[in-house]
Amino acid sequence: MALDDREQKILEEIERNLYAEDPKLAQTVARADLSTRIRRRRILAGSGFFIGLAIMLGTFTRFSLLAGLGFILMVASAALIATTMRGVRAERTSSLSVANWMEDVRERWRRER
Repeated sequence: MALDDREQKILEEIERNLYAEDPKLAQTVARADLSTRIRRRRILAGSGFFIGLAIMLGTFTRFSLLAGLGFILMVASAALIATTMRGVRAERTSSLSVANWMEDVRERWRRER
């Protein structure tokens, strides 16, 4: 859905106000990409998986409930790893930075006018 001139001017004004009010935030958003987030999630998921494995293996003969919780932690961590791997594939196929996304949106608006 294309924006009309009035809406485009409002959007540009909002963007200028963001840069004027908080230039540090604007720069952070412009430089933000998902690679750091994906890396953190991958480390968290891997740690959770191995902690769950250790809990499960260390307690399955004496405390079956705790071993079950360790297993649930392993499954949740494996799901997070799978989700993270999808994000890595998406990052390789396309640029995920906010600045590039905004530039793509601006370019589409220019073409539609």
